[in-house]
Amino acid sequence: MEDKRLEATLRLLDIMDTLREKCPWDRKQTFESLRGNTIEETYELADAITDGNLEAIKEEAGDLLLHVVFYAKLGQEAGVFDYAGLVDSLCDKLVYRHPHVYGDVEADTPDQVKENWEALKLRKKKRKSGTLGGVPVSLPAMVKAYRMGEKAAATGFDWERPEEVWDKVREEIGEIEAEMRGGESADPEGEFGDLFFALINACRLYGIDPEAALERTNKKFMARFNYMEERAEAEGRTLHELPMERLEALWQEAKTECTKK
Repeated sequence: MEDKRLEATLRLLDIMDTLREKCPWDRKQTFESLRGNTIEETYELADAITDGNLEAIKEEAGDLLLHVVFYAKLGQEAGVFDYAGLVDSLCDKLVYRHPHVYGDVEADTPDQVKENWEALKLRKKKRKSGTLGGVPVSLPAMVKAYRMGEKAAATGFDWERPEEVWDKVREEIGEIEAEMRGGESADPEGEFGDLFFALINACRLYGIDPEAALERTNKKFMARFNYMEERAEAEGRTLHELPMERLEALWQEAKTECTKK
């Protein structure tokens, strides 16, 4: 098994060298030009994981690995780092951040491991920006909120029991309702942001990935709405031509039919 992994890795590195030398497109790429493609590949992998498609996960993870190898090649050409240095640095980091495996620190639960991990990261990097300085600025807002909640919780700043978060969620909903009904909200965007942040923390406390949860709902809504459009088209009409009563009937029908598929 190990020899096959080494052989496959060497083959990939050789192919990368060849492409960088002989392919006009690969030869043209830079760190900056690959950035957008890397983000796209990451989301494609995330989609495959959400769909539970193991073959797609294999393919998309391979595409993402290609980007890692590509960055290593660019680093080598710049004389800054190469693939071996990249991997060795990663290995050193993993050993350092797992003292419960490679040292004498005790951590018997996943939560204890995460607490140690965050503490070691903060100590190693000595961030002037503190605990939350490790959250990438360019992360999507929902993912960033989740990670900030995780990092804050690792310091002990969290609800003692998961069910306590619902008081905060209800508080934020009440504030939005009051301000919207009064029609004098000074910062409606901020109020909705506070509610989203509370809900994302609720997801974290109950072990739910909010991004995956919302994407599941997006796909469910899309399937049902597409069903409604198809049914309306079969009747020779479009959705905007139908009365609300018919739209509601089609929606209920879509909920039943799409669940069967």
